Amino acid sequence: MSQIFPGEVFANTSDFDAGIRQLLPRYDEMLEVITRCVPSTSKNILELGCGTGELTLKILKRCPDAEIVVLDYSPRMIKFASEKVAKAGYQGRWSAKEADFGEWASHPEQFGIGSFDACISSLAIHHLTDEMKANLFIRIYESLSVGGCFWNADPTLPEAPVLGEVYKLAREEWVAQQGTTLADVRAKVGTSTTYGYSSQDQLATLEAHVQMLKTAGFTTVAVPWKYYGLAVFGGFKLS
Repeated sequence: MSQIFPGEVFANTSDFDAGIRQLLPRYDEMLEVITRCVPSTSKNILELGCGTGELTLKILKRCPDAEIVVLDYSPRMIKFASEKVAKAGYQGRWSAKEADFGEWASHPEQFGIGSFDACISSLAIHHLTDEMKANLFIRIYESLSVGGCFWNADPTLPEAPVLGEVYKLAREEWVAQQGTTLADVRAKVGTSTTYGYSSQDQLATLEAHVQMLKTAGFTTVAVPWKYYGLAVFGGFKLS
C-alpha cells in the first residue's frame, strides 16, 4: 500500500471523492448539515483540513461574502481542492496554508491568523489525541468572533461494544447498497503513519466531544446530525 498522510485515506487522490461516498454513509448529507449551520452572512471562515474541497465548495456557494482560509498539511489535497475551487470560479475567495492545524492550536502566534466568524472541519480532527482535541477546541473558541460558530463532522467512538457492532453493520450495508464491498473499497486505502500532531484514528465518544467543547467555553453546544457512528457537532460563541 502507498504511504499517505493521516486523513488522506486513499492511495490515489482520484479515488477519494467516489471512495469516501462508498465508505461513509450519507457523506454529502453530513457536509450539507455543516453548510446549513454556518450563517450565510459569514465572511471570514477557517477550515481545518480541506480534503478534496467538497465542504469548501458548499460553504462558498452558501455564503456569498465569505473568504475561506484553509490549514492542511497535505500538498496533494491542497492541490486537488484548489483546482476544484478555481474551476468553480471561487479562487479569489479561498487560500490555503500548507500547515498542521495541531501546530496552530499550540503555537498560533506563528500563523498570523486573526479572528473569524466560523470554523469548519470534516473528517480531520479525529486524528488528534483527546488532549490535542481539547487544546484545539480552546484555540478555536478563543479565535472566534462573538456570535461565531464551530462545526465539525467526524466519526465517533461507539458508546458501547454492542453499538460498535451495530455501527459496523450499518456501514457494511451502506457499502453493499453502493454496489461494492468493504474489502474492495479498503483495497484502495493507503497506509498512514503519524505526521505532526496527527495519527491514525483516535476516536472519542460524542459525549466526550461535547464535554470538551463546553470546557473550551462554548455555552451553546449542539449535535444537529448523527448517523450511527458519524456525527456533526459544534457550538456558538455568544459572549
